[in-house]
Amino acid sequence: MKQSFSQQLELLKKLIATPSVTRSEQEASAIMKADMESHGYKPECIGLNLLCYGCSYDPGKPTLLLNSHIDTVKPVAGWTKDPFTPTEEDGKLYGLGSNDDGAGLVSLLYTFYELDSKPQPYNVLFLATVEEEVNGQGGMKLAVQSLPHVDVALIGEPTGMQPAVAEKGLMVLDFTVHGKAGHAARNEGINALYRATELIEKLRTFKFDKVSDLLGPVKFTITMINAGTQHNVIPDICTFTADVRTNELYSNHEVFDIISGMLPEWCEVKARSFNLNSSRIEMSHPIIRKAVSMGLKPYGSPTLSDQAILDCPSFKMGPGDSARSHTADEFVTLMELEQAVPLYLSLLDRLEIRG
Repeated sequence: MKQSFSQQLELLKKLIATPSVTRSEQEASAIMKADMESHGYKPECIGLNLLCYGCSYDPGKPTLLLNSHIDTVKPVAGWTKDPFTPTEEDGKLYGLGSNDDGAGLVSLLYTFYELDSKPQPYNVLFLATVEEEVNGQGGMKLAVQSLPHVDVALIGEPTGMQPAVAEKGLMVLDFTVHGKAGHAARNEGINALYRATELIEKLRTFKFDKVSDLLGPVKFTITMINAGTQHNVIPDICTFTADVRTNELYSNHEVFDIISGMLPEWCEVKARSFNLNSSRIEMSHPIIRKAVSMGLKPYGSPTLSDQAILDCPSFKMGPGDSARSHTADEFVTLMELEQAVPLYLSLLDRLEIRG
């Protein structure tokens, strides 16, 4: 296991040193592919996604999918270190993507190697995806078209190695408020901006009835607004955008219908997509029961992942801390990385994944 950890650490450092901002993952994907091939595997390339089958894949067995993503966000302002130079300091490994999602990516890959080295009561697959940070068409949306039947999936996002058994969905809504133009010096026109601010306050304070025990209420946040052409013209159009995080008690369509029903005739709303619904795995699932028996603590995650695209039971669990993701001087601790594979193996090795 010690050699395995040194290999994981070396692979993670290579990935940090290879810029893999979304839609620029070619070199990082090639590094992952080379590591799989060095361990005797022949990964299937689905665009830049990499799918690895266990050596003794049997369609008659249930299948466990291990998945993490290769891409990172762009480095934000405020880095005091070079984001593309892996730097060890005080027990931490700094670098862009170290926490999100490099640590989970290499840890699940080496968990895959270990699980596949001995007989298991299930098939194990490993999938490294791209374009996760933007929910792109070339990432999981493309990869799922080539997946065999999957019974359960483990997504390697930074959760402090606790099982995130539910995650909120996402829906982006674009509102258009109509008014009537006029001269700002005279008492004329209908100010679309004023209409919009009154509507925004109504939407901001609205409470959805169903509150999840794991994910809490639906969260509605206005994040962008635009109006006006010049200072002396009453704006006749105001647009604003809302970020809506849904819980598993509502589909995105249901939330959209509720919001649409609150709007006056002078406002229109459009959803960019309805596809990213909330997801949840039952607490009675064998893999979650095993996690609880090990002392792990299931919780609900407010952030989205590729599991929103999967149609099988799934949960997130990986080294690192989500609060460090997308921040300056992102890091993962060496202890978090070293402990991840042994904990994954304690959870998954010889586990019966069907109840």
